[in-house]
Amino acid sequence: MAQTWRCSGLRWPAGGPVLVWGGGRESALTTGKRVAFTVADGGGRACVGARGNACPVRAAVSGRSTGARCEECARLDRAHSVAADTMADDPRPYRVYLAWFGPGMVKVGITGSARGSARLLEQGALCFSWLGEGPLMAARRTEELLRAALGVPDRIRYADKRRVRSALPDAAERLEEIRQLHARVAELDGWPDSLERAPFRAVDHVEVFGLDGVPAAVGAVSELTGGGAVSGELVAAAGPDLHLATARGVVVLDTRLMTGWDLAAGASGFTVPVREFREAEDAVVQDGLF
Repeated sequence: MAQTWRCSGLRWPAGGPVLVWGGGRESALTTGKRVAFTVADGGGRACVGARGNACPVRAAVSGRSTGARCEECARLDRAHSVAADTMADDPRPYRVYLAWFGPGMVKVGITGSARGSARLLEQGALCFSWLGEGPLMAARRTEELLRAALGVPDRIRYADKRRVRSALPDAAERLEEIRQLHARVAELDGWPDSLERAPFRAVDHVEVFGLDGVPAAVGAVSELTGGGAVSGELVAAAGPDLHLATARGVVVLDTRLMTGWDLAAGASGFTVPVREFREAEDAVVQDGLF
């Protein structure tokens, strides 16, 4: 029986994206690299646990889940998290950002200052600019100010992000949309006094992700299945997504679907379920913010 590995997800260190495996082993992902693996048959997909701890019952989880956690482990993982607003006394500084994912798709978010731009890379932000830095609750109030005053969301669906990556405007147009919004945000009243504002300084990730001239994807993997195979040449990587050139065209693999499975190196063909993109869906993006 071939040796199998457990994937811990895709990470974005300074040197570029890597797949992380159980035990800390890493596989660097470079453009043109062959990504090929087979899903072990018979074992099913198991919960990955919470906060570094294994699931006590090794619960089965859906192949379509991007979290790969059972209900109890998902609850524990979210507890005491920044997203759940249970860390009001966290003394660490946080940054507020505007992130652009495509025409009309801008969101506001916060991240720990110590993480730098890692959070933006993990989300697949094509460009971004900082808004300010300060205590956690000041960052949260700023985030809420943008939602209430300008209708800026704090979430963009991955399905919408990945559909526009092959038809992006040029760099100047990408940065102009986020520049205009940054200027409008600066004029708002109600900023927390403890948040130090940041000037507009856009960072573009399109080249980092390898998305310049990337072919349009024909679909995305909907789930992995026991005995299924994935094989393709990496043409781009953005956030958790790998864009793989296959016999049927470019297919997007969300690496979060890989966690919880036993995977063996090597495969031929592409036999996991793929949800094809429809032209009508491709045109659906968030309404303009202004």
